[in-house]
Amino acid sequence: MACFVVPAVEAVVTTVAKKVVEKKEGESVEVRTRFSEKLKWLNNMLWGGSALLAFEHVWHGEVVPWFPFLTNAVAPGTRAEMLHEMATTGSAMALVVTGVWACAVAVSVSVERKACASEEEA
Repeated sequence: MACFVVPAVEAVVTTVAKKVVEKKEGESVEVRTRFSEKLKWLNNMLWGGSALLAFEHVWHGEVVPWFPFLTNAVAPGTRAEMLHEMATTGSAMALVVTGVWACAVAVSVSVERKACASEEEA
């Protein structure tokens, strides 16, 4: 129904955070991947997943091109069901995507540390 809204909202927040981080990082040249680049990974995952889910909901007629856009937002009973899905399924999807991204960042940091350590030994 509207589970894609939660990752989309997180994507908006991380997009703004990425812009702020980019301004603070400036134009420094480093061997390591900048944090703004790592935030870009998260943004791509969130925006891509949200777009695919939104398309799937449009395909099944759950999202329509007229107000209120979500078919379950019309009746009070279905509104509660929609909000419950957003709170459970949408939040779970956003947490899983963020967790996968955090694991990717951890692997990236580990690889970069090993590369820097091997360069220092040489």
